[in-house]
Amino acid sequence: MAHLRSRRRLALAVPVVLSLTASLGFLPSVASAAPAAGTAARAADGPSLAYVVNTRTDGGTIASVRREIARNGGTVVAGYDRIGVIVVHSANPDFAARMRAVRGVDSAGATRTAPLSTAGTTDEGAAQVLSRAEQARLATSATAGQEPLEADQWDLRAIGADRAAKVNPGSRDVTVGVIDTGVDDTHPDIAPNFSASQSANCVSGKADTTYGAWRPADAGHYHGTHVAGEIAAARNGIGVAGVAPGVKVASITVAQPDETSLFYPESVVCAFVFAADHGIEITNNSYYVDPWLYNCMDDPDQRAIVDAVNRAQLYAQRKGTLNVASAGNSNDDLDADALVDDSSPDDSTAQTRTVDPHECFDVPTQLPGVVTVSAVGVKGTKSYYSSYGQGVVDVAGPGGDKYQIPDTPSKNGRILSTMPNNQYGFLQGTSMASPHVAAVAALLKSAHPHATPAQLRALLKAQADNPGCPAGPYDGDGDGIVDAACAGGKRVNGFYGFGVVDALRAVE
Repeated sequence: MAHLRSRRRLALAVPVVLSLTASLGFLPSVASAAPAAGTAARAADGPSLAYVVNTRTDGGTIASVRREIARNGGTVVAGYDRIGVIVVHSANPDFAARMRAVRGVDSAGATRTAPLSTAGTTDEGAAQVLSRAEQARLATSATAGQEPLEADQWDLRAIGADRAAKVNPGSRDVTVGVIDTGVDDTHPDIAPNFSASQSANCVSGKADTTYGAWRPADAGHYHGTHVAGEIAAARNGIGVAGVAPGVKVASITVAQPDETSLFYPESVVCAFVFAADHGIEITNNSYYVDPWLYNCMDDPDQRAIVDAVNRAQLYAQRKGTLNVASAGNSNDDLDADALVDDSSPDDSTAQTRTVDPHECFDVPTQLPGVVTVSAVGVKGTKSYYSSYGQGVVDVAGPGGDKYQIPDTPSKNGRILSTMPNNQYGFLQGTSMASPHVAAVAALLKSAHPHATPAQLRALLKAQADNPGCPAGPYDGDGDGIVDAACAGGKRVNGFYGFGVVDALRAVE
């Protein structure tokens, strides 16, 4: 993919409007009356953009709002009536403003700043793909009972996943949905555990379940395949092993199929609803929703994005789905008073702005009930790039760190997993930490099949092992400069939340 974006995560200071007890229409309507007939939408003379219109959920309101959408120059792409979210395309430059004045509309806004085209991840740095010769060389280091490349998977041993697989590799009744760039389900390490019936392409905002639609657009969209292998690569004598090699994985593709690989809100709304409606127990979210790194509630478009995605992920939680997400790669203290965002919007011309992380939200990771994951390296300490923050991070997982060198055949501190076209490669990032946690959550769900998402969150925290804040200054890259300050104690702190997950403890 053309660019791998740095990712920040905001402090988990969620206002009342985002509380878990909020109703679907948790944002107040900005007006109560529809535009008068004399203010009908002018001719479509702007670029075609995508919008979300968020309404009350009763049938009468939805029918009325749909009529107003058409009246104001909009075309409905998908309607999620149970959560009151309607995805719309319109070339009317006044569309969002006019819809915000419609009775029953809680919020409405554009989901992008660039016009629609014919077609956001959290890994840090370029992928290193292993050649066939390298795979053969590394496979000679495998010991009895290991997968051919498992000697290079320090991350499995770090959280006891190799031993956990002998106790309980996970249940076939548990599926982890990979909301990402697509998964190559033809890969021999993924195919045995892939669930086609729970997979779809949500790029348009409407689920396409055509066979194979969930696959990556090309080999450059490798991120989702890597994530899927970390979760559930089969122990089948081929390649690598996943943390939970007995569970199933599904692919819900949300990345644009072009070189941007952007993750737009309507795609993510579709993904959460699809996961919920298709019995997916866990979702992994190693991205932030484009085009805004932070969505500020005083901006009507960004407010509508928060509203729409939050409705969808809360719906998933109510249906029994636990959502796990990466914290980001900016090495930011996410409980700070202010942060600089110089990357938004990332689909057009970015503008530098200072945001209050208690009023501007990273979506979906800051939404209520989502498990937020920081990254550690082989030494069990915070990865140099990983964002952190007291009260923000829930747990940590292996994400890799090129400065923390393992005693493995390759001496590579990043995470080895599956890549498209039957390949394998190393990546690092909180993108890699999140699937480790999602996989441990899947093991917990396997052991406790009736556990609710809230109970799984509590179990994740209870089984984690917290190394505590460093005794001295933290210098992640070894350049002699203090890079971060850890707040908190041994039980819970800003670097690791409640601690690094433990797969063996999860199944014992």
